[in-house]
Amino acid sequence: MRQETDLTPIDLTIARSRPSLLRAWWPAAVWIGLIALESTDLFSSQNTGSMLYALLTRMLGQVNFQDFIVFHHYLRKAGHCVGYGMLSVLLLRGWRATLDRDNSQLGRTAIFSWLGTVFVATMDEWHQSYIPSRTGTWRDVVLDSVAGLAFLLVAYWWLRRSRRIGLERP
Repeated sequence: MRQETDLTPIDLTIARSRPSLLRAWWPAAVWIGLIALESTDLFSSQNTGSMLYALLTRMLGQVNFQDFIVFHHYLRKAGHCVGYGMLSVLLLRGWRATLDRDNSQLGRTAIFSWLGTVFVATMDEWHQSYIPSRTGTWRDVVLDSVAGLAFLLVAYWWLRRSRRIGLERP
């Protein structure tokens, strides 16, 4: 077995160029953990609504409760969009570092990322269906999947554009 001091400069270059799977995947794993935490009773609509309503009335004075209910609903749906959109981008980051270091397989890694997002969204809603204070609904799976797809399309466009610009530079 060779010692680190026995490695040639070529061996060190190859070792540095290999993707670190931990570095590539830890952000996605942490994000999935956050999604799982938010899937618990602690983050049910009743709990987040009462805390947010108390905070808003303390900061702004009296707030119309009916208007707050509508606001809270759309705030939660926006949270779904941002949360699952970010998950899809973090999964894309992991897949690219693992399978596609030169953007030659960007479409394939984007599809894997979207399928991963759909899977996590499905499992999240399935889990919520067993919690009395939560509701697991297929509509949220669709919302999460579409949000992930939208974020991936922007990322795909951005990466293709940056690759094209990089190729055009002298």
